[in-house]
Amino acid sequence: MFELIIFLVLMTLGYLVGQYAEKRHYKSIIERERKLKDLHTVASRFPPPGKRHEQCLVMGNTVISVDYFKRFIASLRNLFGGRITSYETLLDRARRESLLRMKEQAQEMGAEYVFNVKYETSSISKGQKNTIGSVEVLAYGTALMRPREEL
Repeated sequence: MFELIIFLVLMTLGYLVGQYAEKRHYKSIIERERKLKDLHTVASRFPPPGKRHEQCLVMGNTVISVDYFKRFIASLRNLFGGRITSYETLLDRARRESLLRMKEQAQEMGAEYVFNVKYETSSISKGQKNTIGSVEVLAYGTALMRPREEL
């Protein structure tokens, strides 16, 4: 009985701390998205026509780990089937954070536009015993900057 109480207390604590950390991260993401909204990013393979620009590769990388509570809920969901929403938020945060880091790098370089934006996603330590899975997301694209002669 005592072990069950400890388990429930730890799960509750894990849930509360995880929710707090996730909300703080989303708040940071939303604030930074507002600041970078004028730097446009598109998946088009071709730059906008008409202007001459210098091009440079920019990227942003993020690794986010799932906490024990989300892992426990996901394992229950695997038994019964259905969407694993706890992992969906993990991927959403990783994608948005990676895109923001890419845009921040482009902004530091003086980019006006980023095209050919792509995502690469990979799983880290998936299926290994006594480990918590993580997801890595890499966002990359081609930044367009004014030619140096015009600056």
